[in-house]
Amino acid sequence: MQLMGCDVAALNTVHFSNHTGYRQFKGTRATAEEITALYEGLTQSNLLDFDVMLSGYAPSAAAVEAVGAIGMDLQRKAEKNPGSFFWGELPSLSLSLFYVMASITMRSRLYVNDDVVPAYKKVIRHADLILPNQFEAEVLSGIKITSLATLAEAITALHAIYNIPHVIITSVQIASLSDSPLPNTLTVIGSTTRSDGAPRLFRIDVPALDCYFSGTGDMFAALTVARFREAVFNADPTLRSTKSWVSPDDVPATELPLAQSTRKVLASMHCVLEKTLEARDAELRAIVPDEGEKLLSQEDQQKRAHLRESKAAEVRVVRHAQYLREPEVEFQASEWRREDLPAQFR
Repeated sequence: MQLMGCDVAALNTVHFSNHTGYRQFKGTRATAEEITALYEGLTQSNLLDFDVMLSGYAPSAAAVEAVGAIGMDLQRKAEKNPGSFFWGELPSLSLSLFYVMASITMRSRLYVNDDVVPAYKKVIRHADLILPNQFEAEVLSGIKITSLATLAEAITALHAIYNIPHVIITSVQIASLSDSPLPNTLTVIGSTTRSDGAPRLFRIDVPALDCYFSGTGDMFAALTVARFREAVFNADPTLRSTKSWVSPDDVPATELPLAQSTRKVLASMHCVLEKTLEARDAELRAIVPDEGEKLLSQEDQQKRAHLRESKAAEVRVVRHAQYLREPEVEFQASEWRREDLPAQFR
């Protein structure tokens, strides 16, 4: 976000030596009391002039609730003084804090305690945008995604159950999406609700890279926040003062600020990850195992190999910052055909 020109006040919910993809780490998790105390410190110094809030992993149900309380408090403050919320330029501004909830899982399993999920379900009702992966969307909506129809039902449920106007589901993998023109494709599905609650669905297909990267969910969320705000402020001037930045019903899915920003985000990520993959392969090729490694047990050899591969696959964000601002590739958003949707959404 800083590379995109945002001034960021980071409130860390964990203090780890490295990301958990290494399968080993040292450090501590912030308690709800510590999170609240940091926010109180910002409050007492009048450092709450935020345009957006991005929240993600919280290590406990109490921590989720503490983060949620921060978001709701900022929303209340924004409603009282909307003119100061967006650069002080729109005295009639009624848009409250744009509050985003990010990932709670890793691949297809939860990496939080069971009691955290109900806490997230409670908190995201105050969010304007959520960015779950397919598994998370199933957990939150209660709908198993196996087809275009059930995917549309899941997104509609997220809009309706939690009153969330914007949804992006990442890494969708269902047979009904196999008509992509690209081989080895990842599909991202997004929607901004209409005034009647119906989804405006778009999809973007991107080439898949044969590597597992840690932190891409956080990267996607951070870039989305920056790009979405940019797209809103480049759109009709009235949109920036509209609650939750929901476009009028006559704006087609592919022209939504959410769709336009997601295109740019995916382009930037593809460029950075492609460069990271090249660097990873070069780093792994240059490694010469020491003779002592052959004497290790198979388990220890596998552990060393995993640590080397994890280090080599660290995302080169700063090194390729230019691609965040100006990606070299371009992806297109397509609107779902009405005939592909269940009858109630046509």
